[in-house]
Amino acid sequence: MWRTRAAVACVICRSLANSSYGIKRKSPLQNLHVVSRSIHHPYYPSSKFQRPPLRISIKLFSSLNRLPLRKTKLLNVKHGYQFHRNFWLARLASRLLKVRYLILGSAVGGGYTAKKTYDQWKDMMPDLNEYKWIVPDFVWELDEHVDFEKLIKALPDADDLAKLLPDFDKIGESFTSLKGFFSPGSPGETAFRATDQGYDNDKQFKKVSDKEKIDQLQEELLRTQLKYQRMLERLEKENKELRKLVLQRDDKGIHQRKLKKSLIDMYSEVLDILSDYDASYNTQDHLPRVVVVGDQSAGKTSVLEMIAQARIFPRGSGEMMTRSPVKVTLSEGPHHVALFKDSSREFDLTKEEDLAALRNEIEIRMRNSVKEGCTVSTETISLSVKGPGLQRMVLVDLPGVISTVTSGMAPDTKETIFSISKAYMQNPNAIILCIQDGSVDAERSIVTDLVSQMDPQGKRTIFVLTKVDLAEKNVASPSRIQQIIEGKLFPMKALGYFAVVTGKGNSSESIESIKEYEEEFFQNSKLLKTCMLKAHQVTTKNLSLAVSDCFWKMVRESVEQQADAFKATRFNLETEWKNNYPRLRELDRNELFEKAKNEILDEVISLTQVTPKHWEEILQKTLWERVSTHVIENIYLPAAQTMNSGTFNTTVDIKLKQWTDKQLPNKAVEVAWETLQEEFSRFMTEPKGKEHDDIFDKLKQAVKEESIKRHKWNERAEDSLRVIQHNALEDRSISDKQQWDAAIHFMEETLQSRLKDTESVIEDMVGPDWKKRWLYWIGRTKEQNIRNETKNELEKLIKCSEEHAAYLANDEVTTVRKNLEARGVTVDPCLIKDTWHQIYRRYFLKTALNHCNLCRRGFYYYQRHFVDSELECNDIVLFWRIQRMLAITANTLRQQLTNTEVRRLEKNVKEVLEDFAEDNEKKVKLLTGKRVQLAEDLKKVREIQEKLEAFIEALHQEK
Repeated sequence: MWRTRAAVACVICRSLANSSYGIKRKSPLQNLHVVSRSIHHPYYPSSKFQRPPLRISIKLFSSLNRLPLRKTKLLNVKHGYQFHRNFWLARLASRLLKVRYLILGSAVGGGYTAKKTYDQWKDMMPDLNEYKWIVPDFVWELDEHVDFEKLIKALPDADDLAKLLPDFDKIGESFTSLKGFFSPGSPGETAFRATDQGYDNDKQFKKVSDKEKIDQLQEELLRTQLKYQRMLERLEKENKELRKLVLQRDDKGIHQRKLKKSLIDMYSEVLDILSDYDASYNTQDHLPRVVVVGDQSAGKTSVLEMIAQARIFPRGSGEMMTRSPVKVTLSEGPHHVALFKDSSREFDLTKEEDLAALRNEIEIRMRNSVKEGCTVSTETISLSVKGPGLQRMVLVDLPGVISTVTSGMAPDTKETIFSISKAYMQNPNAIILCIQDGSVDAERSIVTDLVSQMDPQGKRTIFVLTKVDLAEKNVASPSRIQQIIEGKLFPMKALGYFAVVTGKGNSSESIESIKEYEEEFFQNSKLLKTCMLKAHQVTTKNLSLAVSDCFWKMVRESVEQQADAFKATRFNLETEWKNNYPRLRELDRNELFEKAKNEILDEVISLTQVTPKHWEEILQKTLWERVSTHVIENIYLPAAQTMNSGTFNTTVDIKLKQWTDKQLPNKAVEVAWETLQEEFSRFMTEPKGKEHDDIFDKLKQAVKEESIKRHKWNERAEDSLRVIQHNALEDRSISDKQQWDAAIHFMEETLQSRLKDTESVIEDMVGPDWKKRWLYWIGRTKEQNIRNETKNELEKLIKCSEEHAAYLANDEVTTVRKNLEARGVTVDPCLIKDTWHQIYRRYFLKTALNHCNLCRRGFYYYQRHFVDSELECNDIVLFWRIQRMLAITANTLRQQLTNTEVRRLEKNVKEVLEDFAEDNEKKVKLLTGKRVQLAEDLKKVREIQEKLEAFIEALHQEK
């Protein structure tokens, strides 16, 4: 093989050498191909072929003009050989014409051509992404239910297929034998030709029958088409019902494939966000929408319904029905449905039941938006309507302009309607759809003057004359209608003028019947026949097309400018935030509410971390402060007035039983509830140091008050507490000296506190003593002098009878009064009794404290039931019973708090927070300040800018 290639190369070299290009000589061996030289001189290998070079200077001549081209450098010429011309073009061609280069070039060129053809074919295919909803969801989820990996594994591998090759060979042999049977000259060919000849004989006979068969096939095909048409209609209806069912169940968690939002839906979302944005920036009034204005009962709602192709608005004869602006977003869709912005319910506009429900819902929303004492509202109701053939646009239906305020209306109704209309029409990019009633005199119109003020040049106004059928009948001169349509009757200018008919005045008419009536009227109308009206100026269909074109033209001209304005606004707000709050995150009102919510819930959880000891100490102390007065005044003092221990104990037991049955459990629950409130308030209002954010203070206070207001203690707690307290108070057995001493200490503290209070009351009654009078130069009043004299006289009475009863007898009162009168002091008997109560109380408390000191050594006698002892310490036992009851009650209340009430309070707090989260007005009221408002503005501006940019991108893609 190698020698063959070498021989071919040698032949090529010699042919090149023998060819004459101006020089005739034989080519030396050294100028041949390297391989050729090695063949001619095998003893002289090419790898060792070396000759000393000879440097000569030559000139090259062009074959065209024989002129010297350029001087070359000295060429290396081999010794022993003459110089010859180098045929480099021939050698280059020989290399390029090799087969491998041809194959490689063909492959590259063919691959490029195939790729280009494939790309062209791919670009010609339609984009089916928007029609994915046609394919059922289970097809997209097929890979979740079918395990393709298992299916691939189940297929036979290469080894199994190899085992089947013998069977394929047998099948091939069978086909070979069958081919031989039908080969020329075989029996099979003879039989086939005989059959073909018989067919030619019967061909003439079958011509007539073929025509009948064709007719039968056509009839059968027609029946099949009708059959499948009915099936398609039934399936389409079922698909529509199923789609409605899926949309209704969307809130229950059923998965629904998200459809790609249309341009008009994206634009409508931007307008919805703008309607909630702060009006101080005046940015929401610069995006286009179609503003529908007109006099009351001029037919503007009917025009809107004709454009939307559904009777969707409440209707009334002469009554104001549109009480607030209604934003209607029209878009094209497979089904005629309507839904509100804040609701997932779809209203099927092909069903009268859904239409009635929709009208009722709109009326309810309008009435709810109207504040008390008003007739109309500025709050906008947002509604979307989709259906086949609808023109894409956003319309705003405004309340009808009135000239007189009637009874039942607010006095400022007329001014409010004017201000609402001006607010929408002052937008320089808003399209004004001015509706004029053609059945009344043009001079009675109010809206035309209002529109002329807002758009004097008429660059964005479209005039619509309604009820043209009535106008043609009632107007004596039809040319008057022509003047209106040509814009010559009104001083108002407009982009276009249209004449429409929106029904016969019957609210029960359907849209289809109104369309038929409108088309029939204009076909037979003299106005159109006499060319007073042009064909493109009539019917609501032409009107909707013109309004839609104008709307989208405005959108394309202004939306990018508005996006730039929002970008600048965003930059200003971000700069303001960085300068004022550089270390704080930009949290809007909802995010701040969530943060405050977490803090409040953490503080409620902190209640469970309060120690049992702390709970019981607070409860016991607060409960004794609440009931100590009753114990001293109504139980201890009356019992202490008895003559012996038996009577003392009996009196104490009776009064304790009455107190336990009626007052004590209720007081204990009140104390526990107040203690829980105080601890909850302490955790809520306790400063958190540097982490404390005062922006949450108002919200926390409101949550605390509302939670406490809703919380109610468990009603069964009092019943169980009553039994526990009754059992505790019945126990009289003091087990050790430590408890005895604790009871004495508790009694002393209580009596000393009461004695101190009594001394203070007496001092206020009689005035300062002589020390204070001398030190502070304070004197006594006349009443204080009388009180002091009465006190001195009553103290003498007590000294005379140390075992005196708690109350003065009438003769004793008389004696004291006479003694005072003898000293020139006139006193009232009531004043004597009042002073005696405090004097005797002080005397009794001092005596009881002395008795406590005596009873310190009385525990031994107590254990012997005071037998053979004159010392009686029943009052110590009473205070021990009270102290033990307080400890047991505090323990019981602490268990109720930690086990039940804290959790119920936490539940109430969560409910309050959930209610506040749904109440935007409450959040705005409780979370206020420059920081909150700035974060809210930033959030809104960013959201608007992002949606505008997405809308602009989609708008460019649609182009």
